[in-house]
Amino acid sequence: MASPKKYMVIACEVLFREICLCAAQCGNIIDISFMEKGLHDIGEKRMYKALQQEIDKVETEKYDAILLCYGLCNNGIRNIHARLPVVVPRAHDCISLLLGSKEKYADYFFKNPGTFFLSSGWIERNTQPDKAEDSVPGQLGMDKTYEEYAELYGEENAEYLMEFFGNWLVHYKKLAFINNQVGDTAYFREQAKGMAAAQQWEFEEIGGDTNLIFRLLNGDWDPGAFLVLSPGSKIIPANNENIITCAAMEDGL
Repeated sequence: MASPKKYMVIACEVLFREICLCAAQCGNIIDISFMEKGLHDIGEKRMYKALQQEIDKVETEKYDAILLCYGLCNNGIRNIHARLPVVVPRAHDCISLLLGSKEKYADYFFKNPGTFFLSSGWIERNTQPDKAEDSVPGQLGMDKTYEEYAELYGEENAEYLMEFFGNWLVHYKKLAFINNQVGDTAYFREQAKGMAAAQQWEFEEIGGDTNLIFRLLNGDWDPGAFLVLSPGSKIIPANNENIITCAAMEDGL
């Protein structure tokens, strides 16, 4: 019988419960560093920098690989590299990780356009990224009230800015609560229902699947579902069904 591998997992805190469950069940030795939920709201370059700094802290002699439990996340993992192998799910974002595959996510997404997704992790780690000065909305000025715009730019301009930026929630018409049977699901379900009711959205509960996360931690890295990045290479978007691929490092990156 092969001895267990030792992996360092770097992951979004939204997946805290699912990852801890899978870590307890898998056959390998798992250490985990959870990054704050709002990381993907601060823009590609700053998200990359934060993740790369965390990766660079990993003691290479202690681990067999780094497992990056993130999707492409608006290119936030572009250019990620390491002195160890890095394994990453082929996913656009964490919804694929919560549902179990990029295929399941794509199927649901195309059948249910205008859907806003929530999970137990999204609810309990809830923040308001629009209110953070370093968030993309904050940097663009999208986080201000009508009164704040009026004080800065005058009432006529304030009306235009409010209409221009709009309310990002108006693009949705349905809320899907992804239930992975972790935590107090009854509580999280009611929280999700309450948000759907407040926005006058349709509500649906859908079953999640931790299989993709478990396979990542367990070392079952099917190339159709995972990218294994070798030292000397970096992650880049694939712009096809593979979502991510790799390229040789350039000098100075």
